[in-house]
Amino acid sequence: MRIMLVGDVVGRPGRRAVQQLLPELRQEESLDFVVVNCENAAAGFGITERPARELLDAGADCLTSGNHIWAQKGTEELLETQPRLLRPANYPPQCPGDGARVFPALNDVNVGVLNLQGRVFMTELDCPFRKADEEIQRLHAEGAKLIVVDFHAEATSEKLALGRYLAGRVAAVIGTHTHVMTADEQILPGGTAYITDVGMTGPIEDTIIGVESPEVLARFLTMMPQRFEVPKQGEARFSAIVFEYALDTGRAKHIQRLERLIPAGEGSAL
Repeated sequence: MRIMLVGDVVGRPGRRAVQQLLPELRQEESLDFVVVNCENAAAGFGITERPARELLDAGADCLTSGNHIWAQKGTEELLETQPRLLRPANYPPQCPGDGARVFPALNDVNVGVLNLQGRVFMTELDCPFRKADEEIQRLHAEGAKLIVVDFHAEATSEKLALGRYLAGRVAAVIGTHTHVMTADEQILPGGTAYITDVGMTGPIEDTIIGVESPEVLARFLTMMPQRFEVPKQGEARFSAIVFEYALDTGRAKHIQRLERLIPAGEGSAL
């Protein structure tokens, strides 16, 4: 089966890119299951009901997130009412929502999706390695035939360490968060697809990882707080990873990067 994970969707341009490209890509790439990271989908920070619905209607089977999951008002309620939205599983158990669930794919295979957040250069949460052990056992008990991990983390070493730790136990460990696609896609020993970061789906015209450049430059030059804004239009990039998983062997057998550019103005009515 073929599975896609779409990198961090940033603001309206990112959602526009998903709406414009994902329906076609599901057909062109013969995709059985699609995970979309919605970490920055609502004006660049977090997720709300409307952006979540737009991404799901465009063809996402599951939405993952990360450190900005609590940025928007109403997210707690959304996590409780939208079963296809995940927050990192290693937040304290008192937090609303869930970090791992089993979803049916187009070919009726049950896919487990596990969302984790790193701790290096980020907020100190529960150990993602030990939490992965717990959640993998639970997902298999709930009928998951394979498990896809979205590891939202800053440090390359931590991401690769989790990939090595879970090699042979999950179908894929896909890194998100840095908004820059890496070129280290590989199949780890044991048949686990891996990449350090899938990159960003969002605006690239005069931005710094999706945010308008002047505010970011002012922050670096003055070290004073700035209000970061995501442009509402302009050229956008769609970044994703597609991997193939062999059900008979229980191993990933191919992984590839996928990027598309959307010129400014295309799909602006979305």
